[in-house]
Amino acid sequence: MSLFGKKNDFGSSEKSEEITDFEKVKVLIIGSGPAGYTAAIYAARANLKPVLYEGLQPGGQLTTTTEVENFPGYPNGITGPEMMEDLKKQASRFGTDIRFGLATKADLSKRPFKITIDDRKIIEAEALIIATGATAKYLGIPDEAKYAGSGVSACATCDGFFYRGKNVAVVGGGDTAAEEAIYLAGLAKKVYLIVRRDELRASKVMQERVLKTSNIEVLWKHQTKGLVGENVVEGAILWKNKGTADEEEVRIDIDGFFLAIGHKPNSDIFKSFIDTDQVGYIKTIPGSSKTNVDGVFACGDVQDTQYRQAVTAAGSGCMAAIDAERWLTEQN
Repeated sequence: MSLFGKKNDFGSSEKSEEITDFEKVKVLIIGSGPAGYTAAIYAARANLKPVLYEGLQPGGQLTTTTEVENFPGYPNGITGPEMMEDLKKQASRFGTDIRFGLATKADLSKRPFKITIDDRKIIEAEALIIATGATAKYLGIPDEAKYAGSGVSACATCDGFFYRGKNVAVVGGGDTAAEEAIYLAGLAKKVYLIVRRDELRASKVMQERVLKTSNIEVLWKHQTKGLVGENVVEGAILWKNKGTADEEEVRIDIDGFFLAIGHKPNSDIFKSFIDTDQVGYIKTIPGSSKTNVDGVFACGDVQDTQYRQAVTAAGSGCMAAIDAERWLTEQN
């Protein structure tokens, strides 16, 4: 017998049995990266008694990063998982109720807002802070997982420092890939830009900058077949002119392999109510964390199309908590 019945108004399946587990909270935070934990710290210190659900990846994307050297307060650097554990402990210390669970459905049509957790429990929240982040897109080859944190990265700004004077490759043909390649060119000895087509999708100005940068070599009509190396990335195997009579396999020697084919904001369950851009990033009122729905705030990578750094995510988490506290005060 199926666990799911008819479709509801939000486009997701509805269980055939009614949910009977309900809970009311003042502030609900969804997401546990730097934005979510920072929002929790500020909300807890404001006596808002926040409840935070960690999601599928407690700690967010930083838990896949081996070394973090650009977050203020860690002069000797720190691993991503360690830093997230520190933030979690700090949020918990001030009274945040941190729980493991995944938000599977949202009803933001009226207050209190209703968020379904794991299709089993409904949380009714006076104010909601969305800090669900964004997921980097990958090619889908097994070697990406094999060398994660050992040469494979989806953030040049985060990890480029570790490849000073070395050879690296960037995959992608849009503005993000062009920006990443140019950034890395200022650090690395050589940057290969792996482009599947015979042209860049990037804006004209970015194309010109790439082509004028002497240590960037564009590999036109190349696709990645796999990565090689003893414990760390030492090279990439590419297809040139794949699917044609001129197809050939080539190898480039590299120390770092950077994905720049985009991110997917984790905003799907909110799209029926919250304004997003065409990619799915939540739109916020400039200079704040406020969304188009009163009482709903967004912070971190789920609304950041530009920076996507741990420190900017943390800053926006602070904004969201302060915005929520002020909004709740106004309501009362």
